[in-house]
Amino acid sequence: MTKLPRAFYNRDTALVARELLGHHLVHMVDGVPRIGRIVETEAYLGPHDKAAHSARGRTPRNEVMFGPPGHAYVYFIYGMYFCMNVVTQPTGHAAAVLIRALEPVANLTGKTTGPGLLCRALGIDKRLNGHDLLSDDFYIAKSPDRGKIAVVKRPRVGVDYAGAWARRHLRFYIAGNPFVSKK
Repeated sequence: MTKLPRAFYNRDTALVARELLGHHLVHMVDGVPRIGRIVETEAYLGPHDKAAHSARGRTPRNEVMFGPPGHAYVYFIYGMYFCMNVVTQPTGHAAAVLIRALEPVANLTGKTTGPGLLCRALGIDKRLNGHDLLSDDFYIAKSPDRGKIAVVKRPRVGVDYAGAWARRHLRFYIAGNPFVSKK
């Protein structure tokens, strides 16, 4: 599998969020590749985006968001789930793409229709926070069969506190895919 290059991530966050759709998230666990096709994402544009973790400034929790691009930002929510983001744009910008849902491809058990569930199925936890996505054990690979996909744009999920930013169409998913977490 061919990994997406660093230059892929060092671009506009909304564009990266759209273009991640159809590619494969790969995590090697005990020598076995767990693979899911990315079918839903959300873009978080940086400190000016009131829904982004970076909106309140740099903290120990969100440090990874500040770059460099092409690294995983993994955090714990609700006292029970890990969520995985891909850092985008140049170092210092503090933007990322949340991976919201995967279509199982290989060696996945459990649900993958939500950011916490997909992390559980892939074995993603805090140890992967800051991990370089160009590594050999955790990366995003070009899909050999991505082809043309129909992309749906909708508001992000669970960010009502962000005011007008909650209504922005920064969630992207593959039309008709049964593994999308929320239509």
